Amino acid sequence: MEIVCPIDEKCASEVSCLLRPPSPLQVQEYFDQLISTRNCHGIKVKQISERGKGVYAGMDFQEEELVLKDQMLAGNQHSSNKMDCLVCSFCFRFIGSIELQIGRRLYLQSLGDSANDKCHMGSSSHASEDCYNTDSSDMEDGSYMKNHEDYGNCAPGSSKDNISLPKGFIESLMNGELELPFSDKFPLPSTIPCPGGCGEAYYCSKSCAEADWELFHSLLCTGERSKALSRAALLKFIEHANGTNDIFLLAAKVICSIILRYRKLKAAHLEEQGKTNANSKSSNLSLLLEAWKPISIGYKRRWWDCIALPDDVDSSDEASFRMKIRELAFTSLQLLKAAIFDSECEPLFSLEIYGHIIGMFELNNLDLVVASPVEDYFLYIDDLLHGEKKEAEKITRPILDALGDDYSICCQGTAFFPLQSCMNHSCCPNAKAFKREEDRDGQAVIIAQRPICKGEEVTISYIDEDLPYGERQTLLADYGFRCSCPKCLEEEP
Repeated sequence: MEIVCPIDEKCASEVSCLLRPPSPLQVQEYFDQLISTRNCHGIKVKQISERGKGVYAGMDFQEEELVLKDQMLAGNQHSSNKMDCLVCSFCFRFIGSIELQIGRRLYLQSLGDSANDKCHMGSSSHASEDCYNTDSSDMEDGSYMKNHEDYGNCAPGSSKDNISLPKGFIESLMNGELELPFSDKFPLPSTIPCPGGCGEAYYCSKSCAEADWELFHSLLCTGERSKALSRAALLKFIEHANGTNDIFLLAAKVICSIILRYRKLKAAHLEEQGKTNANSKSSNLSLLLEAWKPISIGYKRRWWDCIALPDDVDSSDEASFRMKIRELAFTSLQLLKAAIFDSECEPLFSLEIYGHIIGMFELNNLDLVVASPVEDYFLYIDDLLHGEKKEAEKITRPILDALGDDYSICCQGTAFFPLQSCMNHSCCPNAKAFKREEDRDGQAVIIAQRPICKGEEVTISYIDEDLPYGERQTLLADYGFRCSCPKCLEEEP
């Protein structure tokens, strides 16, 4: 029996208004303002009747030239990646120090999977307190693990493949007592704790901490200063997302951003208009639509309708699979509703809205990737002159062996980039998503693959364009279209 979300029925007209596609003029005005605000004057977003939107060059670009850097609307580090990388929860820049990054990785690696479930970042605040109990002053001066001579039940054992390090070595790395050779060549911003006290989110600066709190985190914080309706319910929602699909955490960030934007608009409206009719249903809907505007621009379908059918699911079971995905989303939504529900923003908690938000990420997301400075550090050591290298490797070689083959893992996650999401696919693209050496945060970076002339559409590939024609078309069918780029027209049987 198909589940029914009561809010879908109760708020049907409001949900319909939110999901109504904006007019071409509204879309054009939004992107013109966004491009102006972000100083991306080399591009222009245009409406294309048969394909929606497209990005066009507003100037000539040379091969390998930067086309744009696109700040994410919302992004989230994968839960499984938090053990490997300590990054700013807002801009996703690596933070702390080379020593902290390596020590933390060795420490969490040594705990084993079962202990890690309790101790790594992104789990409940109670678990975080067990293994990461540190006060704010410690964090602000960059010391992530001070005063932890006794680790109690979380004491690390031997590292990977039974390669042991001197007793107290990992602790010394994490609390700043041990400085690795030449690590000063790779300085990182100090860690700033979450202002809500959750012990889960950390930042590269106070400005990032304040921005994240204002835009998202104040409703998703599990600390004492959280503005969530129920911190206990919030923990259940996070646990469910981490155990099923962390795309729910990203959807929650979007809903939180809309609620917080709505409250800000409401406060300004009250101040300007006074309290007369300020709480009318039409007034509230108007403000909610304004808060929803950045999301309204993105192409959306219900998640359970657009998610690709896994290889291990037979086509005969497709209907059952999509129903289960819908039920999974409904369970997540009910948990989120118990945690942050706002009656004035009730339509946001309809399954239709939740499904479309997740579907927007499914169809438009670009992987969030930030290279690790740990790799740069070990490469630097490897390139030293023989004498310096031999001396440095007396310390670094045992660490590298303990870390194993995956000694350096980049920050990985999912994000929605409003300008990048407007770029259409081509199997012979003229641009690509590519991080340069200087790109050390979570912004999307688009580089020209060949010269691009002013007025030419900027295209990227959604898939591996080197695959055979049939495989490319099969993969692109998951995006809801059949490619007719010059390469496909030439190779079509």
